[in-house]
Amino acid sequence: MIESMNLVILIASILVVVAVFTSLVSFRVGAPLLLVFLFVGLGAGEDGIGGIMFDNAPLAYFIGSIALALILFDSGFETQLRTLKIAAWPSLVLATFGVMITTGVIGAVTWLVLDVPWLVALLFGAIVSSTDAAAVFFLLRVGGINLRDRTRSTLEVESGSNDPMAVFLTISLVELIILGGGENIALELLQRFVLQIGLGAVFGLAGGYALVQMINRIKLEPGLVPIITMACALSLFGATSILGGSGFLAVYVAGLFAGNSKMNMSVGVRRFQHVTTWLAQIAMFVTLGLLATPSEFGAVIIPGVVLALVLVFIARPVAVWLCLMFFNFSRNDTAFISWVGLRGAVSILLAIVPMVEGVPEGQLLFNTAFIVVITSLLLQGWTIRSVAKWLGIIVPPRHGPVDRIDLELPGNANQEIVVYRVHEASAVATGHRIPRWARPSLILRDGASLRPHSAGPVQAGDQVYIITPPRHVELLDQLFAGPAEGANDVELFGDFSFPPDTHISDIGRLYGFAVDEDDAGLTVADILKRDLAGDVELGDRVAYGTVELIVRRTDDEHGVIEVGLAVEQQKAKPKRRIPIFQSRSELLEIWKDWQKRKRAEKNLALRGESTVKSLSHDDNSDPAEPTPATHGEDDAQQRAPSVSDKAAPDDLAETGKAADTADAVETTQAAEKAEAAEIAEPAETTETAKTGEARKTRKSGKKTEPDNPKDKVAKT
Repeated sequence: MIESMNLVILIASILVVVAVFTSLVSFRVGAPLLLVFLFVGLGAGEDGIGGIMFDNAPLAYFIGSIALALILFDSGFETQLRTLKIAAWPSLVLATFGVMITTGVIGAVTWLVLDVPWLVALLFGAIVSSTDAAAVFFLLRVGGINLRDRTRSTLEVESGSNDPMAVFLTISLVELIILGGGENIALELLQRFVLQIGLGAVFGLAGGYALVQMINRIKLEPGLVPIITMACALSLFGATSILGGSGFLAVYVAGLFAGNSKMNMSVGVRRFQHVTTWLAQIAMFVTLGLLATPSEFGAVIIPGVVLALVLVFIARPVAVWLCLMFFNFSRNDTAFISWVGLRGAVSILLAIVPMVEGVPEGQLLFNTAFIVVITSLLLQGWTIRSVAKWLGIIVPPRHGPVDRIDLELPGNANQEIVVYRVHEASAVATGHRIPRWARPSLILRDGASLRPHSAGPVQAGDQVYIITPPRHVELLDQLFAGPAEGANDVELFGDFSFPPDTHISDIGRLYGFAVDEDDAGLTVADILKRDLAGDVELGDRVAYGTVELIVRRTDDEHGVIEVGLAVEQQKAKPKRRIPIFQSRSELLEIWKDWQKRKRAEKNLALRGESTVKSLSHDDNSDPAEPTPATHGEDDAQQRAPSVSDKAAPDDLAETGKAADTADAVETTQAAEKAEAAEIAEPAETTETAKTGEARKTRKSGKKTEPDNPKDKVAKT
């Protein structure tokens, strides 16, 4: 027994070491690191070179659940409140309705491809419906892709909050399959959803508040604070799950509350959680790789790849588009969010549930889910950076590389000790003056400790110790970090810079361009916020007159703190515009244009029918009572229709003009009636007058000479 335990410890530690060293290969070739961990488990399994026999599905689910709980707690702890404010509603919609839409689409395709009962097909849709928090956080934070804050925040919050929804759907569908669904399955699922999500959110808030109060009020050894924090998170996970709530949601909410509260030793807790999160990811992926049997994949590899392609190119894009169209994301941002829908350990972990609970198709679902995960990591994880560049959504970094260590002071001083290694090309090393509030307390140079007043100017390679509030750390990064890529690029940030409170009228007088009267009292920051609709990001440009205003620097709240000016406007590079993922405003414009064209065509058709009926009526109408007339009157009557004939082309021209105006149907009809009345009234008056003159002539016995036709036309 003891030898077996020692063998297990030896094998587990060797697998961890191998997984860590293979990460070097991952960084060199650009492969997704979590995929490397998964392949380590496959290589050590029964079909690999290791030959380890591991088929204990309950143990694998137990290890994966603990690892996922730790990962979600760390995800919430690292999510800043401003990030949550930016992306709360889009992420919430994606985490709920997006998961359900994906479940429905994949369930329908699974029913066709795998030929399983429809409830089992929906179960597979729920298994692969959520994105993997570990994969997304790793690729966004470690991968070095600098995105717009709103896009990045949406991806991070969604990946951390959609796992509870997928877990809820999976467990509920498994219970319905085993126990048999009632008469109203939708109502049962709704009740379960309210119970699990509601209890998870409430217990998460209560647990996060209790954790912060305990750490702040009880004096503990600094080394014990991270341990008790992790233990409390796992206790919260277990208690919430036992009481019927979502334990995964509870630990995420608790981490979110604790990470954004003033908690003692938070820096040490973060550093410890980084270590435990890496260990949890390695343990979870290697364990799931050991559980898989690649020799059984041959029967499901084609259906699995088909389902993966449907998930990547149809189900995920449709779900993201339907959920985000009401939040006016750009098409390229929506496309990128739909592409970063990586499936990972969560899907494989959920695929174990049907096996543990005895669902007949459990092994089939597990093997298919494994193929889907591998395909997703290979296809999406390997191409995220190239897709971001192709869509043109990468923004310039705020600062360059920085070597910083955070040390927290004991107590509630709300101060931190920040240690910087001065970059040789940083602002401080190149002669920039250090502000008074950023003066170092200690400088280490060549192994010697120096006082700031005796050390002289800060040099490249120095280690400087600064005591500062946490809110000033971002500003210090800009002083001691290396230059950001393209930071001095004139084409990117403009020729000159101005404070954000500079009035646009002053710049207009200086550089000789016209300023609108309504804008005379506005600052350049006001112009940028107005034209960018408040969505301000570094590098955004706004054309004004003959110049361009550029967002050169921003703060944490997306406020403009420096504005660049390009004297000559650059020729706008054609931005890639994909033909799908229209936002709500774009769809409304398309709908309005379609309605406008439809009304115009209807108006043209009505005017054409009216003109045809009028001409037909004039040709077929006979006078009720013939009226005696002289030769001159006959001539005038013969010429009278020519006026109407000339009016017809004019009417058609008027119809063409009316067709350009969508709302002119009633006005045109009224004008037509009035025009007809004006033409008919003089004709009737003329005929009446001629008839009266003829009668008078016959009575007097005088012969009437025919009138001049030109005079007739002129009178008419």
